[in-house]
Amino acid sequence: MHDESRRIEERVQRLHDQRIKTAIYAATVPFQVEAWQAPGEPVPFEEAAAASYEPFATGTPWGPPWGTTWFRMRGQVPEAWAGRRVEAVIDLGFTGDWPGNQAEALVHRTDGTPLKAVNPLNQYVAIAHPAQGGETVDYLVEAASNPDILADNFAKPTPLGDKRTAGDAPLYTFRSADIAVLDEEVWHLDLDVQVLRELMLELGAHDPRRHEIAHALDRAMDLLDLDDVSGSAAAVREALKPVLSRPAHASAHTVSGVGHAHIDSAWLWPIRETKRKTSRTFSNVTSLADEYEDFIFACSQAQQYEWVRDHYPKVWARIQEAVKKGQWAPVGGMWVESDGNLPGGEAVARQFVHGKRFFMDHFGIETKGVWLPDSFGYNAAYPQIAKLAGNEWFLTQKISWNQTNTFPHHTFWWEGIDGTRIFTHFPPVDTYNARFSGEEMSRAVRNYQEKGGASRSLAPFGWGDGGGGPTREIMERARRLANLEGSAKVVVEHPDDFFAKARAEYPDAPVWVGELYLELHRATYTSQARTKQGNRRSEHLLREAELWATTAALHAPGYAYPYEKLDRLWKTVLLHQFHDILPGSSIAWVHREAEAEYARVAEALHALTAEALAALGAGGPRVFNAGPCDRAEVIRTADGAPVYVQVPANGSAPLGDARPPHPVTVDGRTLANGLVRVEVAEDGTLASVYDLRAGREVLAEPGNLLRLHTDLPNYWDAWDIDKHYKNRYTDLLDASSVTVVEQDPLLGAIRVERDFGKGSRITQTITLRAGSPRIDIETDIDWHETEKILKAAFPVDIRAAHSSAEIQFGHVQRPTHTNTSWEAARFEVSGHRWVHIGEPGYGVAVINDSTYGHDVSRTVREDGGTTTTVRLSLVRAPRIPDPEADQGRHRFTYALLPGARIEDAVAEGYALNLPLRVADAAGAPRPVVSVEGEGVTVEAVKLADDTSGDVVVRLYESRGGRATGVLRTGFPPAGAQITDLLERPLQDADLTGDGVAVALRPFQILTLRLRRG
Repeated sequence: MHDESRRIEERVQRLHDQRIKTAIYAATVPFQVEAWQAPGEPVPFEEAAAASYEPFATGTPWGPPWGTTWFRMRGQVPEAWAGRRVEAVIDLGFTGDWPGNQAEALVHRTDGTPLKAVNPLNQYVAIAHPAQGGETVDYLVEAASNPDILADNFAKPTPLGDKRTAGDAPLYTFRSADIAVLDEEVWHLDLDVQVLRELMLELGAHDPRRHEIAHALDRAMDLLDLDDVSGSAAAVREALKPVLSRPAHASAHTVSGVGHAHIDSAWLWPIRETKRKTSRTFSNVTSLADEYEDFIFACSQAQQYEWVRDHYPKVWARIQEAVKKGQWAPVGGMWVESDGNLPGGEAVARQFVHGKRFFMDHFGIETKGVWLPDSFGYNAAYPQIAKLAGNEWFLTQKISWNQTNTFPHHTFWWEGIDGTRIFTHFPPVDTYNARFSGEEMSRAVRNYQEKGGASRSLAPFGWGDGGGGPTREIMERARRLANLEGSAKVVVEHPDDFFAKARAEYPDAPVWVGELYLELHRATYTSQARTKQGNRRSEHLLREAELWATTAALHAPGYAYPYEKLDRLWKTVLLHQFHDILPGSSIAWVHREAEAEYARVAEALHALTAEALAALGAGGPRVFNAGPCDRAEVIRTADGAPVYVQVPANGSAPLGDARPPHPVTVDGRTLANGLVRVEVAEDGTLASVYDLRAGREVLAEPGNLLRLHTDLPNYWDAWDIDKHYKNRYTDLLDASSVTVVEQDPLLGAIRVERDFGKGSRITQTITLRAGSPRIDIETDIDWHETEKILKAAFPVDIRAAHSSAEIQFGHVQRPTHTNTSWEAARFEVSGHRWVHIGEPGYGVAVINDSTYGHDVSRTVREDGGTTTTVRLSLVRAPRIPDPEADQGRHRFTYALLPGARIEDAVAEGYALNLPLRVADAAGAPRPVVSVEGEGVTVEAVKLADDTSGDVVVRLYESRGGRATGVLRTGFPPAGAQITDLLERPLQDADLTGDGVAVALRPFQILTLRLRRG
């Protein structure tokens, strides 16, 4: 037989694209269209319905950036179409190849009922099936003219990312709006040919099945009447039945399809637009559920459900009905799909608390799994946090984006820092927007790492980010691929069912220990520094507000614990931890609003804390310590004078005049306090840090060296920092001034000022306080660089085999060498309040109050000694998607802590992030809780969410070893229980007197619920 493959393939492609596809709609009549441009921000339906509309012609430009145009579309179904399937087909002028993230619209009846959205790959709205001839159609269509920020693959900066800079020129040209007859036979033929052709092209040239399909298609095309595609479609389909009905091999891989619509809660659009995207997509999904009984849609992010509930009650009612039918599956159990690295431990816990509780309250469903397909790496505390929230499985996709190493598993047990394991899956289809194409099915099988051990994987299907979610075409593909020779088998099912089957099939799956580090998007630890600082400040202010509100609720008669206010503030912070807000990868509009939100959160939390402390009564100035460790340190009073205070953990003390053992001395550019001696060089770097207690020099080279690197990644500017950034840099060594600005027995300070780059200026105040070895570097930057990153280096004379970086409820250790490609790929890593390096007998920590990105490297000097260098990433200057990212003023503090053990790093990390607070209050009662025992650290103190008045305390082991101790209470306890994160009892705790004995394994999290006597 001659090889006719090329002829057949080209023939099938042309006939499919040019004849079959174009015949799907058998007849059309245009709508009469009128338009009204909404002024400013989106308006409610009622306002739009009452507006004055003007005639609007197809081919007319419309839609200024971020604008809303309402279209009124009127028409009538021709009498001759009675009994046919009739649809509205609307093309707003969709551009590019994005299924979403551009022009989108929601179609309403004239009574305000949302029907369905129209999107680039989902342009129809069902009118009637069967149709009544002469039926009148009258729609109001809310169309959003969102700019396509991703156009040209982020090739250049764009002003379109903020309404203030986007201009008002129309973005789109209205193409068509028709009433049309769907030719169902042709539509099904289109799908038959698509599925077979794509499968054929994925099969090997020597696979008989490929040639069988090719010749079947060739013969079928002979039956296609080019002058009457509709009339011949049934015969063509009949000819294809044999090749479509051949069953899959018994050993074929099984793909569990789960309907999905990944909607970023903000990214290349603001939060206000996400509220509309969710309504549009959820309208589509519930419409599809009515059409396909076997359809199942998985949807995470409780915040998005709440938006729909509050703004689109009719869509919300349809979601509730779909949940009852089992076609809609709430998943994930988090308030939003948050970033996986940057939120603090308590914040991650609250993501689950608020998310899971929402789904239980509104649907009576407790979600079983963590659904995080798109976050940029996952911290090693996740398994324990997820399990304590009642989860059984974990799903993500993003690790497939690794730049260097291919992750070795798709189904595995993930083990966290405390030893907790959770069953985890990475879909080998390598997308969370699958459509069951032949290429996707082939890729899923080809990639699958568990061959021979397991035989199934999961594929989330549907268009995301405004694409409207799953479509009927995708569902039809799934039906054709359910049992088709040459392909993996597709079954549409609930993700819980997939995980149950996968775990039963593969109980001895391999184990991955530690963080799931994404070898990409490393700059998300640093971009948009003010957003990150707002998050860090908010997390710690929430801790303070809850602690002092609990104290007041226990001891101040008449004080009411602010449950609702704290709940709403927590949800605001949790929303902004979404994986494109907190990482700094959104447009300017998003980050402008985030900074404003954080300011409002701070104001509200300061007010709540002030109310709580005032409720304790007046009596003179007292110092309040919201941290988990006793503190003795120098603070400033309201008039700026330094004072040395000693305050217990979670408690308070009078503002007295205690004296530290050694005063601070200032001699030229040298600061000393009996613990350490710091010499500042003429160029403003730290020439020497000498640990007087240990009798050793800490620095191997000048410290606090500021280095400005060129920073232009290959792609994804705000997301990525590529390794070549290290090759080009300038050391900032030209200080314009080095001046002693404070000389007091309690503290000494030297200010260093530098001008550099494109008009940037940095002022750093190096401060040493009495009684503490911690050297603070308060930093004020006026930043005007572009495509640069600024780092601060501390080269330490320590031979450290690894660095330890704080993460949620513990820390991770990372090698300082680069023996393998896995270690070399970690050239930029994340951490929270501190990074520690050490050798037996001595260690040093670098503490920060808002910095997350850093790198640690090691070199051997000519004298044989080893220099381990910790460098903090302070600020970047990407231009895409926000061309003005990070420009302007930044204020933050980082510190060097010589002679530090891990427990010292923990204590000082809390201290720097939880400044002591001075307030006028009466003699405060005992702390709500206090701990006897090393390593047992209090993370949260609050009243129980059920308003019972019980006190909830979250503890964890913070050093990485076993810990025992006693939790003492400042109130008479009547009972104690160990609970999960949702404060549900797991077991009784032993209560003896005013304490609870605790025994923790390394990094264990323990939540105690204490009933008051």
